[in-house]
Amino acid sequence: MNREDFPMLESGVIYFDNGATTLKPKSVVDAMNKYYLEHTSNIHRGDYDAAIKTNELYDNVRNIVGEFINCDPTTCIFTSGTTMSLNMVVFGYMKKHLKKGDEVLLNKAEHASNVLPWIKLSEEIGIVVKYVPLDDDYELTFDNIVKSVTEKTKVISLAHISNVVGDVRDIKSIGEFCHKNKILFNVDGAQSIPHIKMDFKNSNIDFLSFSGHKMCGPTGVGVLVGKRELLEEMEPIIFGGGMNSYFEEDNSYELKTVPTKFEAGTTAIAEVIGLGATIKYLMGIGMDKIHEYEILLKNYFLDAVKDIPNLIIYNKNSDSGIIALNIDGVFAQDTSVYLNHYKIAVRAGNHCAKMLKDEIKIKNTVRVSMYFYNNYEDIDKLVEALRNSKDIFKVVL
Repeated sequence: MNREDFPMLESGVIYFDNGATTLKPKSVVDAMNKYYLEHTSNIHRGDYDAAIKTNELYDNVRNIVGEFINCDPTTCIFTSGTTMSLNMVVFGYMKKHLKKGDEVLLNKAEHASNVLPWIKLSEEIGIVVKYVPLDDDYELTFDNIVKSVTEKTKVISLAHISNVVGDVRDIKSIGEFCHKNKILFNVDGAQSIPHIKMDFKNSNIDFLSFSGHKMCGPTGVGVLVGKRELLEEMEPIIFGGGMNSYFEEDNSYELKTVPTKFEAGTTAIAEVIGLGATIKYLMGIGMDKIHEYEILLKNYFLDAVKDIPNLIIYNKNSDSGIIALNIDGVFAQDTSVYLNHYKIAVRAGNHCAKMLKDEIKIKNTVRVSMYFYNNYEDIDKLVEALRNSKDIFKVVL
């Protein structure tokens, strides 16, 4: 699907590392280059033609985000990515509103960016970080979340789609539950926004974070969306030019309103413009179409490897294009090096989910993460390489 838009595929690479980052279509690169070559300028500072053009493009990306995920465009904050966004939530809002003994519910399949800030906050103010158990498929269920909630639970923070197991969490039900029980709901959308349709307003999410580079966009840019009343109470964690109305010798100052007060300094202007281009590109394809196609690819793969006896798959039942696997008796990185011999790019390791080993009982896996520009021929070549893995050490060594 749309393979002709991705020049990197012309090299013959079979790219299955989409969970880490995605390939970039030419239209996104062109949009960024146009800024650099035709109207380079800073934002919200100049009164000349190039600056006015840049302002219009930059500010309109908030409208594009609003249409894409059904949110108020004025609550879209541009950040450096999901990691930055999550840290802003934890240290800009939660640190101010939580107190010692308050409980935050996570789970052991979460990415480091949705674990380490909470651990650091527990050191600083004494919150209690708890982990909801996963089920037999290593998935996070609504029932297990409900069973883990106590009267001290103040926040539930989770990835919409986990980056290793690939399970799609029922955020609508979780959001409704949180809303009824006055629990804040923080969602890491890094792995979901690029792959499935999101409706922020109808999901009862309080904060949502995602990154451009995982959705065919540039690196170094992401989005934090929040409910307006929460963002108005949230403190910036970076201060500087562009986000203040004034500051005086007597130490008085006034910050600008949401979202500008969270975008200090010169932001990633070209990257924001590129983000707008990639969102329009994805909307042109259709998010439902993307998700349906990824599931077809995954099921095709699972059917094709049924008779490979030494292949271990950890997440056969997850509803996403992520597959976690190992070859029995082979270190995950050796499998990755072996597949690279066939120009097949996958990810090996713990995938920044370093506590998942407590659940699946193994530290490292090979992750095959699919996207809409993969095809059945890519799958066939991967399956053939896995079928011939008896020769793996001849290749690796």
